Amino acid sequence: MTRGETMLGQMMNTPLTTTSIMHFAEKVYASSEIVSVTADNPTHRYTYADAFKRVRKLANALQKLGAKTGDVIGTLAWNDYRHFELYYAISCSGMVCHTVNPRLFPEQLSYIINHAEDQYLFIDVLFVPLLEKLAPSLTHVKGFIVLTSEAMMPKDSSLKNLICYETLIASEPETFTWPDIDENAASALCYTSGTTGNPKGVLYSHRSTVLHTYATAMPDVFGISVRDVVLPIVPMFHVNGWGLVYTVPMIGSKLVMPGPKMGDGETLCALINREQVTISAGVPTVWLALLNYLDESQAQIPSLTRVVTGGAACPQPIFDNFRENHGVEVHHAWGMTEMSPLGTYNTLKPHMQAWSEAEKTKVRLKQGRPAYGVDLKIVDDNNNELLWDGKSSGAVKVRGPWIIQRYFKAEQDACDADGWFETGDVAAMDPDGYMNITDRTKDVIKSGGEWISSIELENCAMTHPAVAEAAVIGVNHPKWTERPLLVVVPKSGAAFNAAELLAYFEGKVAKWWIPEACECVTELPHTATGKVSKKDLRAQFADYHWPE
Repeated sequence: MTRGETMLGQMMNTPLTTTSIMHFAEKVYASSEIVSVTADNPTHRYTYADAFKRVRKLANALQKLGAKTGDVIGTLAWNDYRHFELYYAISCSGMVCHTVNPRLFPEQLSYIINHAEDQYLFIDVLFVPLLEKLAPSLTHVKGFIVLTSEAMMPKDSSLKNLICYETLIASEPETFTWPDIDENAASALCYTSGTTGNPKGVLYSHRSTVLHTYATAMPDVFGISVRDVVLPIVPMFHVNGWGLVYTVPMIGSKLVMPGPKMGDGETLCALINREQVTISAGVPTVWLALLNYLDESQAQIPSLTRVVTGGAACPQPIFDNFRENHGVEVHHAWGMTEMSPLGTYNTLKPHMQAWSEAEKTKVRLKQGRPAYGVDLKIVDDNNNELLWDGKSSGAVKVRGPWIIQRYFKAEQDACDADGWFETGDVAAMDPDGYMNITDRTKDVIKSGGEWISSIELENCAMTHPAVAEAAVIGVNHPKWTERPLLVVVPKSGAAFNAAELLAYFEGKVAKWWIPEACECVTELPHTATGKVSKKDLRAQFADYHWPE
């Protein structure tokens, strides 16, 4: 070669595929356990070796059904061992595993299934009535496979070509020749929750999935060890269960899955204690349910050391309750469907260990530092990059190998001309690299020409002992354009006074930030992924009249 030419490395170019994760887990961690709750078995228990043997049987069954490379196969299922099998059998066969969120509105479900062109749907027995209503509108689906045994199959269902999962795979061989897959081939498909317009599809590749799996396993991210027992409560139909369905087998940890009981505090407590769970992951509403049960029952969870929370800003009382009453550390994570989903993760840096608990908590409440692989910046309205000084606040943009370039079937890229994807979040970055999200772009409140953070107000409200859940929205105001309205769900049996709660903000936030009024409700609207639906809340209070 001549001077100036690029010298190429001489290392193997092994494809990064989910098949490699499967082979590695089965070879090195064959005896590690998978424990799950299902509708037909409250405690199903088997090993990775057992799981991947059934995965091969399922791959043969898919082939017999006529499913081909590139076909999209849908799932509507909870976190359990059969859903785990589907993840690997579909993707490793060269097909696309499309996890469908059953909590979406029926018209959104029909749109998603038709847009994805799902060929078959694997459904939990609990979702059969839902699919019976949707079936007439589904244009591509050739059959429905119910994830249960023959004894638990629904009787007299109107669904055509209804197949029992266990019967489907029972007679299939335990061997299967896995195809060679291009690492850039599509592996999985997940749709956004569609808060504005129709949901959008995000198509992950094998390469992006494997790189994301490496990142989540890092010590200052999930930091999982083979000695851990992991309970993913975040649904497997929500951004690949935050990637844990890949990370845990790669590390070889014991995997515990709660099935349809993911929101039940008593079941979660029992699972944690029986299986000696050390790490868990879920949205804040899940942790509220668990903590409420623990408070009421006086139960303890001694094996649990840390939990990961994401999907929405986590209120400080959750951090405090876990740490002070149960010795559990809570770690904020941030990301989105378009990011596979990992963006940032919060662990304290060494120099922070000597700080007071109050100082540490200020850091813990932030969304954390970017993981390697996520290039992140904040920009002003003119797209000028802002300093990481902890004060400058701007729109968050990201890029990296597991971040979306274009939505499924879209004609244009989702990122800008320089390759950056705008997340829709508004945040500040501090000198230590921690991101503090102040709002979603569409939720930020502008009052008298100045910005107010609804998230900071909500976090403050949640520290009041009488508040179970809180949300802040901007409502039209004749003088200030918008003013913050606090909407609160009081704790059961708590003495609640709106004026007292508003006074509680004094000295904790800027005086002009304090909400103009407080309204008490029995419950807040939530999205399909468990977040408070600000869109529905704004519609609910669209004609609100401020008190005199």
